[in-house]
This record gives sequence, C-alpha cells and structure tokens, in this order.
Amino acid sequence: MTQLQSLSRQYVHQVEVLPTSPFPLASSLPLRLPKQPRLRVYLEGDGHAWATARQPSLDPSPQHLLMAQLALSDPRPSVYLARPCQFVSAADCTAAIWTDQRFSAAVLRSLDQALDRLKRRYGNQDFELVGYSGGAALALLLAARRDDIAQVQTLAGNLSPRLWVGALGLNPLHGSLEPLDQAPKLALVAQRHLLGQADRSVPASLYPAYRQALGTKAFCVQSVSLPGITHDQGWAEAWQYWRDQPLSCAPSND
Repeated sequence: MTQLQSLSRQYVHQVEVLPTSPFPLASSLPLRLPKQPRLRVYLEGDGHAWATARQPSLDPSPQHLLMAQLALSDPRPSVYLARPCQFVSAADCTAAIWTDQRFSAAVLRSLDQALDRLKRRYGNQDFELVGYSGGAALALLLAARRDDIAQVQTLAGNLSPRLWVGALGLNPLHGSLEPLDQAPKLALVAQRHLLGQADRSVPASLYPAYRQALGTKAFCVQSVSLPGITHDQGWAEAWQYWRDQPLSCAPSND
C-alpha cells in the first residue's frame, strides 16, 4: 500500500479503500475531477497470485504497479481500482479468491458496487473500463452485467478464462465465471483488445477463438497486434498511443 500511496501523491491522487461487500477495494482517486459524462476506470490484473507454480502467494498485491502507473499518468482524469485482497485484506480473503475464484460472483459483486459508488461520487453517465490481464475478464463480466459500460479496452487481456486454461494446460478455475457465457450481451459492447505478440502468459493466439465466439452480430470489436510486447513489458508506450484512438464500429466478420 505504501508504494501505491507514494505513486498516488505524485499524480495528485489519493488512495481510498472503498467499503464494498464482501471485499473492500483499494483505489486511487483523483483529488480533483470535473464532472464529465464518462469515467475511465482501470482494473488491476491478477497481481502476485502465485508464489511458485504450485504455491499460492500469501499476498496478491501487484509487485509492479504497471496498471496504477497507466491510470495515474492518463491525462484524462481516471480511477485505478485494485482487485479484492490486493493492498487491503478482509475476513473473506483466502488464497482461493486470487486463484480459482478470481473471477467469482463475489469478486464481481464487489467491483460492481465500486462502480456504483464512483458513479454517485462523480456523477458520470457511463464508464470506460480498461482491464489488464485478468482484469480484462472482469471488465467483460461487468460490461455484460451493467447497462452503463460504454466501452472496454484490454491490455494483455485474459478474455476467456476457459479458453486460457485449456490452451495452457492449466486446471479449470472452479468457482469463476466465464465471460463467453454472456456472449450475446458482450456482442453489443464496444471493445478493443491490445495483444502482445511476445506475451507467453496470455498468448495473442487465443483472441481469434474469443472473437469467433462473439458471433457475426458483434458490431464493434477490434484487436491490435503489438509486435515485441510481452505480458508486462512495452505497455506504457503502446497505451499512450492507443488509449484515446476512436474505435471503428461497423459490422464485421473478422
């Protein structure tokens, strides 16, 4: 938390714990935010979920604040939202919450409440969600659940945990939700996915199956293939270019 607080002060933000249930959520909020119709919210990735390949971490807080840095350095006033049990613990925080159940209904419920709280505070009409890694799956699940998500952008996004575990030979995430189970709703959401071609954690090769599952009625789904970018390297420059590029929304079969 100390590192996040220090970074926030540099960018005239403040760290605040949002009292959502069942998990309080750490956030970094701008001290001054003029009323605007749309609020951009950055959703953290899975953080330090595993200490080793088989041993869950005792603290899932991200060790490198990539997503917080992107959020706070965004010239558009933006909010950084951590995942449950990152930076702040709670009675329900067990290793399952940042491993098998990282995309569970309980996790989604806390994030959903956080968006409600932000909307009441800032008076925005809708949201743009920016999800990194596993935060992408949660951004999509929120977009399928709510009617005020105008756009989703993802970086190195795990768009389908089911496709991901299958491709990498991992154990299924029992207790987690799957965005593609809401494919008809997601087909109506404007979205852009930035894919690192050198990403071995969430391979870019998973994207075509995700896109196909959305079907031909998905009118505004865009992907960008970024050579040389890994799961955690090269994103600052790529995002600086792409974050405010308009999406091209038209019927597509790509």
